Amino acid sequence: MVITITDNASRQIKEMMKEEEENVRFRFGITGGGCSGLSYSLGFEYDVNEELDMVDEINGIPVVIFKQDIPIIEGTTIDFKQNMMGGGFSIDNPNAIVSCGCGSSFRTDKNVGAPEKC
Repeated sequence: MVITITDNASRQIKEMMKEEEENVRFRFGITGGGCSGLSYSLGFEYDVNEELDMVDEINGIPVVIFKQDIPIIEGTTIDFKQNMMGGGFSIDNPNAIVSCGCGSSFRTDKNVGAPEKC
C-alpha cells in the first residue's frame, strides 16, 4: 500500500464523497509550489488514465495517485484532526526532509519542486 488513510480521515473523506456524483474517487498527490517547493493535492476525480494513474482501494475508499508521485509520497499517512477551531487533514510524509511553517508544503532529498515566496 502506497499511502495509509486513518479511520478518522476515511470517515471524513467518505462523508465528503456523499456530496459528489457516483463513481468518484479520492485523488492524492503533489504539485509544485509552496514555501518549500512541493504541496499536497487532495481532491476528487472522475476520470482515470490507466497509463498515468495507480488506482487502489484504501480503507474502503477508491484512491487515485499519479504514478510519478509514488516515490515522493510512499509511506505517507493521511489523518483528519478535529479541534475547537474546526477540522482538517494532516499529512505525515516520511520522505519530507523540510516542511514550511504552515505545514502544507515540503521537499524531499531528491525533489525540491519550485519554491515560492510565502
